[in-house]
Amino acid sequence: MSDFPEVASGENVTRQVLSDHPDLMVVAFRFGAEGAEGALHNHPHVQSTYVESGRFRFTLGEEQREVGPGDSFVIPSELTHGCICLEPGTLIDCFTPRRDDFL
Repeated sequence: MSDFPEVASGENVTRQVLSDHPDLMVVAFRFGAEGAEGALHNHPHVQSTYVESGRFRFTLGEEQREVGPGDSFVIPSELTHGCICLEPGTLIDCFTPRRDDFL
């Protein structure tokens, strides 16, 4: 169990830091309803995303892809990305370096 609190990061979306180190951070994003959104954004961190549960439509730059349980992918630094929840579930994201703004 994480010592970090679960915090709202959008309507029907929460995030919780699961573990962190200056070089790496693991974060759970929980989407509680169909249509919940991870707004389009970018950041200097390289991000990997693993779909623990649920279904999502991701925008990755100019590409869109639908992902479900067991899928994973890497998002390069500064690539604009976001998602729409198609079926409630959880994404496990890893960031390198750590997202200090999440602490």
